[in-house]
Amino acid sequence: MPSENKPAGGDTLIEIDHVTFGYDASRTILNDISLRFQRGKVTSILGSSGCGKTTLLRLIGGVHAANSGTVRFDGEVVDSRNRDQLYRLRRRMGVLFQFGALFTDLSVFDNVAFPLREQTDLTEAMIRDIVLMKLNAVGLRGAAHLRISEVSGGMARRIALARAIALDPELIMYDEPFAGLDLISMGVAARLIRTLNDVTGSTSLVISHDVPECMAISDYVVLLANGGRIVAQGTPAELMGSSDAEVRQFVRGEPDGPVKFHYPAPTIAEDFGLAAGGER
Repeated sequence: MPSENKPAGGDTLIEIDHVTFGYDASRTILNDISLRFQRGKVTSILGSSGCGKTTLLRLIGGVHAANSGTVRFDGEVVDSRNRDQLYRLRRRMGVLFQFGALFTDLSVFDNVAFPLREQTDLTEAMIRDIVLMKLNAVGLRGAAHLRISEVSGGMARRIALARAIALDPELIMYDEPFAGLDLISMGVAARLIRTLNDVTGSTSLVISHDVPECMAISDYVVLLANGGRIVAQGTPAELMGSSDAEVRQFVRGEPDGPVKFHYPAPTIAEDFGLAAGGER
């Protein structure tokens, strides 16, 4: 079964070791999950909304601390209370936020230059060269002078990606990189993720619910379900060929299956105070 597989070969950059997390005691987001993400690979974490995909990225970045279990980056336990450690580790991470999170009062150039100016002592001449190089990598060197209000949604996502790779991170985390994009922009974004990973030798984590794009660019895929459990993990071919009903329903987009349309709720009779005979 794909759910029993482990990534083969290569070094482990990130290890999630029996992690449980919930924002409060009433709801568990991630439930005793263990994962290893291999250095230099593109790993997609798929699942429906609310299953804990973005929460997992926040734990890796030290935004939240696990209720139990440990998160390790390059063998080092991530401690959300250790500010010095977090700054040092985050310097090695790049994040493409779900909605870009660009500074609308800055130009395209200045958005990409922002982390370089904040976290390095490079001269403006060197920053200019790096920014233009990163924008060229995403096909937008000619848009450096534009305001954010002048670019399309697909262009904005690529600008955010250029900013995410400005410091040459070892790990790039993509939070829903295909959300809201048209088919052409989606294809461009997918190709960029794969190309940047291969050219730079970085490690990529892609959080998404878009199956075709992730299956096309990933070395490894993890499928999460509501309740914070791992349904399956393996290569794209293994998940696409799985006979497990829950895996098949998700990867094929089938409306009927183990994942139900209705959120768990009391019976109609209980909610409306009906007696056994149908009367109040």
